[in-house]
Amino acid sequence: MYSLLLTQNSTPIFKYIVWIFGKVMEGIFFLLDKLGIPNIGLSIIIFTVIVNIFMIPLTYKQQKFSKLSQKMNPEIKALQKKYEGKKDQNSQMAMNSEMQAIYAKYGTSPTGSCAYLLIQMPILFALYRVIYLIPAYVTKIGETFRVLADKIISVDNAEFLKNSGVDTIVSTVNAYGRTMTDDNMSNGVIDVLNRLSSSDMSVIADHYGLNGLTYEGSEILSTLNSAGDIIHRGLIDTYNNFLGLSIGNSPWYTLKESFAAGKYLVVLVAVLIPLLSGATQWLSLKLAPATTQDSGNAQADSMAQSMKSMNTMMPLISIWFCFTLPAGMGIYWIANAVVRMVIQIIMNKRIDSIDFDELIRQNAGKSAKKMEKLKAQQERMNAYANMNTRNINGASTISGKARLVSSGDTGSNDTTDSGSSSTGSASGGSMMAKANMVRDFNNKNSK
Repeated sequence: MYSLLLTQNSTPIFKYIVWIFGKVMEGIFFLLDKLGIPNIGLSIIIFTVIVNIFMIPLTYKQQKFSKLSQKMNPEIKALQKKYEGKKDQNSQMAMNSEMQAIYAKYGTSPTGSCAYLLIQMPILFALYRVIYLIPAYVTKIGETFRVLADKIISVDNAEFLKNSGVDTIVSTVNAYGRTMTDDNMSNGVIDVLNRLSSSDMSVIADHYGLNGLTYEGSEILSTLNSAGDIIHRGLIDTYNNFLGLSIGNSPWYTLKESFAAGKYLVVLVAVLIPLLSGATQWLSLKLAPATTQDSGNAQADSMAQSMKSMNTMMPLISIWFCFTLPAGMGIYWIANAVVRMVIQIIMNKRIDSIDFDELIRQNAGKSAKKMEKLKAQQERMNAYANMNTRNINGASTISGKARLVSSGDTGSNDTTDSGSSSTGSASGGSMMAKANMVRDFNNKNSK
């Protein structure tokens, strides 16, 4: 299970989607940096808005398909009832043909919903990959961490990082430090540093003397006083700070630390992130059009049931995950759900304004024209095939005639009159047999 976590994704095809999203994220962070607000949390929100806008055409097609399916299902059920109990091949072929005609009439296909989901899934995975591994895709953030990584490697080749004795640091190294080899030591250290909590980072900074290191003229890590309060924010703190939270810390960690320090406002924000994630996802799913079950299509019904179960569980799962994962993931889930809700409200109004009866009539007309074209094309192909067959048969006849005539020109006169046949008494390869064949051929063609 060896992989380069910091290295950008190299999976065929998928890597290009991740690369594009990585460039989008880097562009957003670059612009925010130029505006003087280089913030990862804000970048995630803007990034989520852009990606959801990009996916509107797919979402719209999927929901229009769902609406058409609701109108189409009664016809499909009636067709299945018509052929119920008929298992012979002719009946099955007739049912499939009529089923295809129904799908063509409505301008859909049995795999339409699956196709839209299959297109969306790589996009969602790519989105998650970029957010979870921001230092690998945003150059300035990656270079900031690399200054720390190079310092750690120069001191003891990251031995203290591997064997610090702090459970959370060691477990992070074991989980994400697979790249900490001689060839990829710097990338491996960055993978670990990117996932350390603020207190763990302080332990590492104190041991390696990382406080005071600068990148592009700014100090990278915060300087802390004896009470642990930030005197000024370093680059990483500035990048990660969102509403007083470090998005690199989990809400659960922030909740415990802030409650102990009496920072109850930060505690409230830490609790709100998971709760808002679950609530916004639940509302987003409620606004989405319900997937019709018992459509008569086994594949579609199975997917509808799976989607219903997933929609019930996802809000609850997201609450748990958002408590334990870095707060940045919770910010992404909240932003994603809110943007989807806004798009869904607009899209519902658009879909409700569609005259689906007129759309079905248009699809039926297009389907009829398409079937006529296919029929005409098939007739042309059949005619061409028949013409080729006649040509081949004609060529074979001429060739056979030429061979027979050639065989008859051997000089043999051992023939009988036209009213008799001696082929039965002549051997197959004799001169008489050949002459009889020529005679029979000539007699047939002279009639």
